[in-house]
This record gives sequence, C-alpha cells and structure tokens, in this order.
Amino acid sequence: MFNRVGAVVLFVRDFDQSLAFYRDVLELPVVQLESNFAAFKLHDQDFALQELSAAVEMFGVKADGGMTGSGSERAMLCAKVDDVDAVYATLKSKGVAFAKPPVDQYWGIRAIYFHDPEGNFWEFSQPQG
Repeated sequence: MFNRVGAVVLFVRDFDQSLAFYRDVLELPVVQLESNFAAFKLHDQDFALQELSAAVEMFGVKADGGMTGSGSERAMLCAKVDDVDAVYATLKSKGVAFAKPPVDQYWGIRAIYFHDPEGNFWEFSQPQG
C-alpha cells in the first residue's frame, strides 16, 4: 500500500515555544513560516509544526473529538546522526534535558533520548561500531 511516510507534522499547543526549540535549539532551517505553521528543511523528509487550534479548525473536528492536546497525542520520532556523543554535548549545552547519557542499545545503535517542549519523545542514534 505504501512504503514511506512522506511528512511528519506535529500538532503543538505552544507554537512559539516549539518553533524556538526546533529552529534555535535543534537548528533546523525554516523553509516556510506562518502565524501557526512552520516547515523545516530536512534532507528527504518533510517536517512541520502546526498549532493545535489551527489544526482542529483546518480538519473540521471538535477539540474533544480526537485532537484534545491533553497529552495523549504524543509521538516518538527517530533520527540518525553522525556522532551521538557530539550531538549530546551540543544539545546539553543548550539546556536540553536527557533521560540519560548516550547509551548503547542491544539492537546495535548508540542513542540519546529527550522530549521537545510539547512532550514528543526523540531518539537520535548512530550505528554502534
């Protein structure tokens, strides 16, 4: 049916805080910016933020009809990096709180884990070796 997700859009309650995190802390280049939407440049993946209230209006659903923003809509996003330890040091110096220091996972990756301001969980990893 399909073999690739073409875009990831995170619905966020605090758009300005999330924009600052992804633009300034993670240093993703912004390619489109509107009052309640931001798209970022990634190599071969579309990634964006959409303010939750605007998404509710856009899709024509009630806020209590599946898009509550109550904390149940959390996601885990995984990204590959060249050097987990260097990324860890850079983000830690910018105030990002990590679950623990870089860890070698039994399935063959070295990884770090953290939350964005909205509670979405991130894994940055590289192959062990």
